[in-house]
Amino acid sequence: MTVLNTYSPDTAVPADRRVFGARDLFSLWFSLGIGLMVLQTGALLAPGLGLSGALLAIFLGTTVGVLLLAAVGVIGSDTGLSSMAALKLSLGTRGASLPALLNLLQLVGWGSFEIIVMRDAASLLGTRAFSEGSLLASPLLWTLFFGALATVLAVSGPLTFVRKVLRKWGIWLLLAACLWLTWNLFAKADLAALWAQAGDGSMPLGVGFDIAIAMPLSWLPLIADYSRFGKRARNVFGGTALGFFIGNLWLMSLGVAYTLAFAPSGEVNALLLALAGAGLGIPLLLILLDESENAFADIHSAAVSSGILLRLKVEHLALAIGVLCTLIACLAPLAQYQNFLLLIGSVFAPLFGVVLVDHFILRKRSAQVLSVGLRWPALLAWLGGISTYHLLANFYPDVGATLPSLVLAGLLQGLLGRAFSYGQETARA
Repeated sequence: MTVLNTYSPDTAVPADRRVFGARDLFSLWFSLGIGLMVLQTGALLAPGLGLSGALLAIFLGTTVGVLLLAAVGVIGSDTGLSSMAALKLSLGTRGASLPALLNLLQLVGWGSFEIIVMRDAASLLGTRAFSEGSLLASPLLWTLFFGALATVLAVSGPLTFVRKVLRKWGIWLLLAACLWLTWNLFAKADLAALWAQAGDGSMPLGVGFDIAIAMPLSWLPLIADYSRFGKRARNVFGGTALGFFIGNLWLMSLGVAYTLAFAPSGEVNALLLALAGAGLGIPLLLILLDESENAFADIHSAAVSSGILLRLKVEHLALAIGVLCTLIACLAPLAQYQNFLLLIGSVFAPLFGVVLVDHFILRKRSAQVLSVGLRWPALLAWLGGISTYHLLANFYPDVGATLPSLVLAGLLQGLLGRAFSYGQETARA
């Protein structure tokens, strides 16, 4: 089977190599919507919003986020290009270098975070099963193990992983883990009392929405790396939206409920201890194994993004980035996670407001445009969106900043694009 690594980031995947159907994409994005990081994002929302407020923020953020995510996925299936290569159509060949660099940095951060979370959970399970000083409780051992596993998966490419692992058996193990954690919650927690208990007010609903929507939006800069293998646009949209919506909503909600019911201190280790106590830690172990897929996606797409900047093979770049993420995970603590999520939203939400308007409205889903170094109107629209995000986040946090900045950037792109005749440019090409 041909793997993704045989195609450079700038090369469109031929039609006969686009093999992902709706089931493949559902399996991939359901799995990517599940993970320890998603659970811990729910834990961030729990103290300030309470159960009812956090679930509202999660539902709204996930709904809006997956619709945007699936729409950007269609760009990959329309063009056959990787995410960063497709940005050249909107920003110009040189203009796409900046988001490619930013995407590389954020994916290295995500990959390192994923390895840290897997290490902490595996070390905790090892301590509970054996003893604190045992080899299987060593954080360094688990850091190296999960770093190596994610790197090997990233080098192998997504076609092999999705069709041979996820679709056949991986998704069923994840469903079993989620169902067990849900049953354990309903059996042991007083959900009615938790629902009636208000949050402490330390987090406005708008900030909770921004944190929740940041999870699906964090995948915007890399979804086309996988959706370019989609057979049909409607399968890409439906499989992506449904898969990520179910997985993300389910796990983030469990993160909120488990934190409030069993880990009221809100500490990361307290949540992991509560999860480790459910079903002898087996559901946590299954989710932990799935987390390696999230790290795989981060490392592989970081390699694809850097392939825009460096003319090296994707598999070689994936190997180097996997080693880098592992080294960072060995040295860095898991801190400032909330700020990291919000920073991602401030940069990439406005960017894809620009890209969506450009692709669907101005270019009418065409991939044929005149080659231009910089598309200044698009870059100005992106800058306007970023400025709006930080203005709202600093002065009007109750409103929320992600969606307004994305909408404003899209409107600016539509106005400036019409003024500079992007449609005519596409037609001439």
